[in-house]
Amino acid sequence: MRRLLIVVVVLLIAGGGAFWWLTAPVPVISADLANSIESGGDAERGKIVFNAGGCAACHVSQGQPEDAVDRLKLGGGLELKSPFGSFFAPNISPDPDDGIGKWKVADLVNAMQAGVSPTGYHYFPAFPYTTYTHAKVEDIRDLMAFLRTLAPMKGKAPAHTIAFPFNMRRALGIWKLLYLDHTPVAADPARNDKWNRGKYLVEALGHCAECHSARNAIGGIQEQYRFAGGPDLEGKDWVPNITQHKDGIADFSEKDISYMLKTGDTPDGDSVGGSMVAVVRNTAELPDSDRDAIAAYIKSLPPREGPPKPPKKE
Repeated sequence: MRRLLIVVVVLLIAGGGAFWWLTAPVPVISADLANSIESGGDAERGKIVFNAGGCAACHVSQGQPEDAVDRLKLGGGLELKSPFGSFFAPNISPDPDDGIGKWKVADLVNAMQAGVSPTGYHYFPAFPYTTYTHAKVEDIRDLMAFLRTLAPMKGKAPAHTIAFPFNMRRALGIWKLLYLDHTPVAADPARNDKWNRGKYLVEALGHCAECHSARNAIGGIQEQYRFAGGPDLEGKDWVPNITQHKDGIADFSEKDISYMLKTGDTPDGDSVGGSMVAVVRNTAELPDSDRDAIAAYIKSLPPREGPPKPPKKE
């Protein structure tokens, strides 16, 4: 019995050590390389990254008058409800205490590409770093240059209210092993510059698949439903299929998609709703060429059938 107990204790220690090693937050920019990327950002280019990334959609200060929202007040506080609990978007203004005013460019790169905070803990993937990880470091540096031009906002967002065991941040290290892929978005030499720009905007900065894909029980995107729509995070609505499937946007032309991203108007005379309204507020600020590029890439997505919808309640 004594030997058995010793073996069990050794296995538990070894298992605990392996878990601790596997789940360690791993930044992509080490402290000794942080200074090498700190300078050189372009705020004007960063504004395009800001709008393409939809930063204001989540991080805009809450409590503003609905008809006079200032998208550049980034005090955060938006509640993102999910099956795991409620996440609250943080303050990303340049405030040194409540926002990210003390962050270096490397801190923003590590947050967006690795989901790791400046103090070394995992961010929850309600922050779509699984897609932002494909963004170029120089784009993130430009984004930081733009964010530093904005007004500091006081106040911190409420703490997340996440149910056990999903509130165990350390376990996110295992989740990242499954769903965080750092592979860059590769250009297709057989395609033109417009299409490749659209691919980068959709697959990296725009993080379109994060909303337009169904997820499994632990919050990972189900690849067979990528871009094919599914239930929203709250489970109250249905996010549309944006592939060329008959139940998607096969009837939309590139021009229709680009126009929708500028105005919110769809070709059937309707307009976008739900969280897409905030998305359009961002894409409307992009150069026409970027909206056209997004449209070209979206129009090229192969038809993919979405998950079955639940029966309508009587």
